[in-house]
Amino acid sequence: MTTAAILRHLGLAVLLALFSAGIVRAMIAVRVMDTPEARKAHDRPTPKGGGVGIVLAFLVGIAILYRFAEFARLADPYFRGVIGASVAIAVVAFLDDLYDWPFTVKLGAQVLAAAVAVGSGLYVQDYRLPYIGAVPIGWLGIPITAIWLLFATNAMNFIDGLNGLASGVCAIACLFVAGIAATHGGWFAYATCGLLAAGIAGFLPFNFPKARIFMGDVGSQFCGFMLAVLAVVVGRIEGVSLSFMLVPMILAGVLYDVGFTLVRRAMAGENVTRPHRGHLYQIAHRSGMSPAAVTMVHWGFAIFGGLCCLLFVAQPRALKPAVALLPLLPQLVWTWYVVRRARATGLGRWG
Repeated sequence: MTTAAILRHLGLAVLLALFSAGIVRAMIAVRVMDTPEARKAHDRPTPKGGGVGIVLAFLVGIAILYRFAEFARLADPYFRGVIGASVAIAVVAFLDDLYDWPFTVKLGAQVLAAAVAVGSGLYVQDYRLPYIGAVPIGWLGIPITAIWLLFATNAMNFIDGLNGLASGVCAIACLFVAGIAATHGGWFAYATCGLLAAGIAGFLPFNFPKARIFMGDVGSQFCGFMLAVLAVVVGRIEGVSLSFMLVPMILAGVLYDVGFTLVRRAMAGENVTRPHRGHLYQIAHRSGMSPAAVTMVHWGFAIFGGLCCLLFVAQPRALKPAVALLPLLPQLVWTWYVVRRARATGLGRWG
């Protein structure tokens, strides 16, 4: 990639970030309020829906990409499927921000969006494994991909409970994936990550460290869905075995927290769909850690996961599985630390 091209891309990113910031300021003025309640961390009514700026900046950027950057487009059926699905997710999530719909309605919209993406042909068709090579999985790729899309979308939504946590992790993931994709010719992933990061850059100053507005479901679900789609896209990069692991490695902190919490609550006989404050990041905050500190811990997890991805790409095929497990190590330490804090502050073993 030439220096001139890089400068053009940076210029577009800056413009989209400014556009996103303008939309976020407008949403603050609209004042769709998120009122405090027992399971939430904030203690005063705060506007929500800042994710609208992220979504609109992304869609403007994707329109420019479609019109002027054919080299970075997916084949049309995939491209239109991804955009159609992401718009559906964003619209329903924004309406949920307005009307607070039941979880079943949101889940139905997510299932529809996943079906649109998978129906366009964008699903895992084979796994390139060490020692074995490409392993075709046929029709099983459809439900596997759909389940991944749903889990990652909801994971990012569940983790969006402290200022800057979900949006910052998403931005870090985009930057790492963009860099890896660019060096391996994954131009759609490179461009899409850049557009998403630009939209988040316009939002984040309004949300961290002190929130003037929250991202809302429209932002967290949209970001989660797009990262999930990007994991599938990156999984098709030629020349990098196990490349489908790259996005999950960067999101290890998010995926581990949500997976651990769901399993723990299910084993305790709790209703896993009921709102709660039992995520590890929430227990850490309730035990006395500042919201900014918890957020930066998760940013650190994402950066560590990204660095592990760079190591992962550089390793011979036989060593990749071991490297892919490295992002789990900080999670085990974090779990021990949070449980210890919870006990010391009287929250009980799990808060």
